[in-house]
Amino acid sequence: MPIRAVLWDVDDTIFDYANADRAGMSEHLRAEGLADGFTSVGQALARWRALTREHWARFESGETDWESQRRDRVRGFVGRGSEDMSDAEADAWFGRYIVHYEAAWALFPDTVPALDLLAGRYRHAVLSNSSLHNQDRKLRVLGVRDRFEAVVCAAELGVAKPEAAAFHAACDALELPPHEVAYVGDQPDIDARGAMEAGLTGIWLDRAETGGRPELTRITGLDQLPALLAPDTRFGAPSTFG
Repeated sequence: MPIRAVLWDVDDTIFDYANADRAGMSEHLRAEGLADGFTSVGQALARWRALTREHWARFESGETDWESQRRDRVRGFVGRGSEDMSDAEADAWFGRYIVHYEAAWALFPDTVPALDLLAGRYRHAVLSNSSLHNQDRKLRVLGVRDRFEAVVCAAELGVAKPEAAAFHAACDALELPPHEVAYVGDQPDIDARGAMEAGLTGIWLDRAETGGRPELTRITGLDQLPALLAPDTRFGAPSTFG
């Protein structure tokens, strides 16, 4: 059966999360008077991302909820425990960070051209390991929410990629079987391998041209996606683009 729909990851796939994160953190450190606590913006980002991975894993395992993992990231970053930083204070700190982060939001230059080329041939939806509140708003601010029939997110599902149930929930939202859906994301294991193991066609968007992983279908830019999805070139070899 041909591919009838494309599921999309958002951050670092269609949205330039890494650059927005760096710019937002730089401005937030300055505004909060935290710049002297780190040797560089890069060090601060590394700390923030490590805390994000740590507390996201706790959320995935059911150990904590969405709001609590976010508050714990903030407390870990500023070096204060729950007895020293209330939920309201943590929420306010995160809210100030978000203002700086959102000021730097941008799509990748190849996002809209790819969506334009694919619009008449495939249905589109989003599956993200975030929350519907975050991603729906982000897509609206960036001007592309109307391109997607559905936005499905881990926070509301209670299950996250690479679990098959997350991919299947998104397929259910489209009312399509997994084998008629392709998934495009920037993470080789969470996105491409997870989708493939769930019965979808997984596509790794390797913007950094890391290479390797010959078992995965790989592209290095969204401009390569239309040809990859075309019926006469449909996934003959796993590593179509090397």
